[in-house]
Amino acid sequence: MSMDLGGFNKGDEVARETFTLTRDHLVRYAGASGDFNPIHYRDDVAKTVGLEGVLAHGMLTMGVAVSPILSWLGESGSVRSYQVRFTKPVYVPAEEGATLTSVATVLKPLEAESGELTLSLSVTTEAGDTVLGKAQVVVAPR
Repeated sequence: MSMDLGGFNKGDEVARETFTLTRDHLVRYAGASGDFNPIHYRDDVAKTVGLEGVLAHGMLTMGVAVSPILSWLGESGSVRSYQVRFTKPVYVPAEEGATLTSVATVLKPLEAESGELTLSLSVTTEAGDTVLGKAQVVVAPR
């Protein structure tokens, strides 16, 4: 059964989720992706290159950020395209991790010809810093 993407207006919130990235997530992602750059697991190395500390992989942040949209769509819809601009690094403290909130709102209501809905994705830290800018996700029913 496909999802009805009609009836949404610009600015309508369709999905929201708060999640915490931990150092454990970074290690697992490094193993899965093959990206073993030490700035993702060693504070001393991260600081020698001018960073505040260990930071999350950009693609991991991107992947986790889109997850509320995937949950909202379920089996009835799919992501057609996804683009972001990285605006700030996501620092992941060793003890508490980094808490992010991902909010998807309608940017462009359903386009009749394509059957696609364009969403704006806002991803912020607990401190209110935006970590992904100009994030857009185009979805369509299956």
